[in-house]
Amino acid sequence: MISKYIIIFFIYSVLGYICEVINCWIVSKKLKDRGFLLGPYCPIYGVGAVLLTLLLTKYKNDFLILFSTSILICGILEYFTSYLLEKIFNMRWWDYSKRKLNINGRVCLETLMLFGIGSIIIIQFINPLLINLISKININIIHILAFIISSIIIIDLIISLNIASNFKKIAKKAKKDSTDDIKDYIQKHILNKYLYKRLLNAFPNLKHLKNKK
Repeated sequence: MISKYIIIFFIYSVLGYICEVINCWIVSKKLKDRGFLLGPYCPIYGVGAVLLTLLLTKYKNDFLILFSTSILICGILEYFTSYLLEKIFNMRWWDYSKRKLNINGRVCLETLMLFGIGSIIIIQFINPLLINLISKININIIHILAFIISSIIIIDLIISLNIASNFKKIAKKAKKDSTDDIKDYIQKHILNKYLYKRLLNAFPNLKHLKNKK
């Protein structure tokens, strides 16, 4: 049932956002609005959780296969997302180049290990409770919730894609590549600053790749 998976996607997207905010607070001691979209959710976590649910539930009792396969799935998803965003917007949104055992700065062993552990927790403990709870909700309510969630995220995606697209023009006018330089330019020249600054704060290591061929 598609509606059920839309709800699962949304729940894990919100949980992923919460994890990102907590991790950012632990590292920088600052609360930051994380994520590409405006709302409090990170779709990459939702997509990953749905893929894990569909592909790995049958291996829930085999920790070795569950751990190793989830690393592969999450690694491919994160790498592809980074590559796609870079090609579309000519920007590097996150960069693991300074971490050990990374692949082109898009994925690294440290985060993949966390994804593997998280996947075991999801498949073994969270999913059974979550799916059982969803199964108790009236089917019509599930369809309505799925429609509302889909509508909100689609609208948010359209707005966020438009904001990100404008970064190409902004970065070129800023004439420099670093996040701080782009942020300074926005502060001085862009009247409607909030949405742009929010995205820059969400990705503090964002770099424009205009000099990269």
